[in-house]
Amino acid sequence: RAAAALGVPGVAAPSANRFGRVSPTTAAHVAHEFGPGLPVLDGGACREGIESTIIDCTAEPPALLRPGTLHRRLLEQVLGQALRERDADSPRAPGSLESHYAPGAALHLAAPTQLPAAVEAAVRESGPQRVGVYSRLMPGLVPGVVFQPMPDNAAQAAHELFAALRQFDACGVTQIWVETPPSGPEWDGVRDRLQRASVR
Repeated sequence: RAAAALGVPGVAAPSANRFGRVSPTTAAHVAHEFGPGLPVLDGGACREGIESTIIDCTAEPPALLRPGTLHRRLLEQVLGQALRERDADSPRAPGSLESHYAPGAALHLAAPTQLPAAVEAAVRESGPQRVGVYSRLMPGLVPGVVFQPMPDNAAQAAHELFAALRQFDACGVTQIWVETPPSGPEWDGVRDRLQRASVR
């Protein structure tokens, strides 16, 4: 109505996923999220995957409110100054709740050196078909688990992250074990989404 009143075309809508759950990156994800009968405009898969970077430029220095694929180092080069961390006075930003982006299965993060033992323990508890692993390690980590390779490239990992989490849910796993992404600003967006999706 607002768009019609202004005489301009427009669409106002929230994110096409249930609150706190994994973001959709394809029209099929949206249809699956809300069931049959919902009209969905399909513009193709999301180019970036994870949500956009949000910075607050209303104060000096600007604050990074939500990391995305435009990472801190790139933004600081453009701005010519360091970004500060968000604090209690920073505006609220979408996706900044402590728990967000969660799949149906319990998601756990583990350092590369700790991941094999953690997965082996999960398999003993639940059986291999109920355990998913998203890692840059070789798929033979533990035989029988539902394995998806994490790309070595941060941009590619960001592009496919939510689709990978949805695929684990579709496979019926109850636990997802994820190798903690590498350090470095280019991985901040992926690391942020995984930390918010993980079991506390």
